[in-house]
Amino acid sequence: MASTPEGKVKEACKRYLKGLGAWYFMPVSNGMGQVGIPDIIGCYKGRFLAIETKAPGKRGNTTPNQERVIEAIQKADGWAIVVDNVDQLHEFIVAINMYDILENGNAQIDTQKTRVSKSI
Repeated sequence: MASTPEGKVKEACKRYLKGLGAWYFMPVSNGMGQVGIPDIIGCYKGRFLAIETKAPGKRGNTTPNQERVIEAIQKADGWAIVVDNVDQLHEFIVAINMYDILENGNAQIDTQKTRVSKSI
């Protein structure tokens, strides 16, 4: 599968998630399921993740069905993203980690340096 440009992005994302210890799977499209389901479904630190992968430079090329599903996941408080590079997934995970720190109320924000530091 990794022979296509999108396949290489999928493989890089899977390796990254595995390195984090995240649980994930890739739904198989067989014509019997719901259309628009993201390529990778997972769970990281108790958070539902949905990742739609695209070939490099094609991040904006989502179908209306993909956009509808991503929006529905986000409305249900799930985390969903479209990536065309594994670095975007890394930034997404950093955002989830920062959100968790802020949500738990144990963070201080240095607005001059726009940095978040966890209080102990």
